[in-house]
Amino acid sequence: MPYATNADLPPPVRRSLPKHAQDIYREAFNHAFVAHADDPRQEEAAHRIAWGAVKRSYLRVGGNWTARPC
Repeated sequence: MPYATNADLPPPVRRSLPKHAQDIYREAFNHAFVAHADDPRQEEAAHRIAWGAVKRSYLRVGGNWTARPC
């Protein structure tokens, strides 16, 4: 189930990630969801890939996600 907007993301994602990180998550999830269409664990794989994409650009410090330094 691809996400059309950030408002469609799961509540924990919306609560914990800044807007730009939500954009990254949504785009990575949607791409991975389509790419893994034949995988029986399609949605699980897409969520893992989306979190991986967020972690390349953001770092969790305490309970907050902050952009990684360039």
